[in-house]
Amino acid sequence: MGARKQNSAEARKEALKTTYFASLRNVPTSPRKMRLVVDMVRGMEVNRALGVLKYSNKEASARVEKLLRSAIANWEQKNDRKAEEGELFITKIFVDGASTLKRMRPAPQGRGYRIRKRSNHVTLFVDTLTKNESI
Repeated sequence: MGARKQNSAEARKEALKTTYFASLRNVPTSPRKMRLVVDMVRGMEVNRALGVLKYSNKEASARVEKLLRSAIANWEQKNDRKAEEGELFITKIFVDGASTLKRMRPAPQGRGYRIRKRSNHVTLFVDTLTKNESI
């Protein structure tokens, strides 16, 4: 590995030490349905977001709730303490499209209709409010 590549790799590792995130990969729901849930909790305080997700009727909300709990646990593990009430906020959360399974369905007169079974990736970042104000 060259010196320049090694320096950029070291810088990336240092940046990861101060970011607290969790990601969910290859979720078998469409990105559009997942974005409806993600938009409900974007920018919220984590305890309030957990309440919103728990009582939401959407199927995707259970997956996002589990992801948020994982991000909180990652923050607590990196900081060696428990998160206090009102301390953590969702700074960034986004949904990206993943691979699509393409299937065929029989249609009238010998035709076939294409079915696209979409999936997505969700990434969630949490941080304290003091860092949000400085950004």
